[in-house]
Amino acid sequence: MIKTLITEFPLSEVLVERTVTEEKIRKYTYSKEEVDALIADAVKEAVAEATRIDEESMAKHNRDATVISMILGFTTLALFVDGLLRMLGIIPPFMDLDVNILDKIETDIVDKIKQVPVQKLFQHGFR
Repeated sequence: MIKTLITEFPLSEVLVERTVTEEKIRKYTYSKEEVDALIADAVKEAVAEATRIDEESMAKHNRDATVISMILGFTTLALFVDGLLRMLGIIPPFMDLDVNILDKIETDIVDKIKQVPVQKLFQHGFR
């Protein structure tokens, strides 16, 4: 209907003739039903376009969020493993920050074992 209005718009007649007849008015006027139909079609097209844009943007968001989550997860796991290996003494200290706990555990255990009177335990038996 809009294409018809645009193609049949009497541009030359409007410019040349200054009089508007009732017949010309009827030719280019729309009824309420026609206007409602035009509006309904425009609303359907706008909703379809908005739905398509929404689906595309959500797909892009999900893809980007997945990539970011993978990067953060891998980085966190790598830093955790690095700290664990440094605590166990497998990787040497970094910038003189020694967090090795095995040396402390070994010396503590050896000290505790030395404090136990093993000879007395064997003489008197285990009770």
